[in-house]
Amino acid sequence: MKRSHLALAIAIAAGIGAMTLAGDDAPDKGKPTVKPLSTSDIAEKVDGKKSKATTVEVTLEPGQVGTPHRHPGPVFGYVLEGEYEWAVDDNPAKTLKVGDTFYEPTGCLHRVSKNAGKAKTRVLALLLVPQDAKELSIPEKPAK
Repeated sequence: MKRSHLALAIAIAAGIGAMTLAGDDAPDKGKPTVKPLSTSDIAEKVDGKKSKATTVEVTLEPGQVGTPHRHPGPVFGYVLEGEYEWAVDDNPAKTLKVGDTFYEPTGCLHRVSKNAGKAKTRVLALLLVPQDAKELSIPEKPAK
């Protein structure tokens, strides 16, 4: 897909699409709240497949930590409120603040997802996935 078409798809999906960033958290801290905002089939294909865009708002209370997971398509995120500690694959963790953005390539390991501050954190996330994807967030199996 041409970059201009992908950029257009992302812009359109940001207004009408919706994604799931979820994961189990430390038992004493509860789970982040994932609020679906919208889902929309998109005309453009991603990796040659019919696709959809899903957008969600993820809220983490202070100290909440998500479990490692993967997504069947690319993820684009934006920190709306608070501080968000984030890392994929073997990259070092970064603390993102309001206005910061992040990108997760298809299938990468989202290994760090944590509220790094003392106040609530809210993240807006957009995921582009094949229309036939069974799951939007696939928990990583623990290493043996």
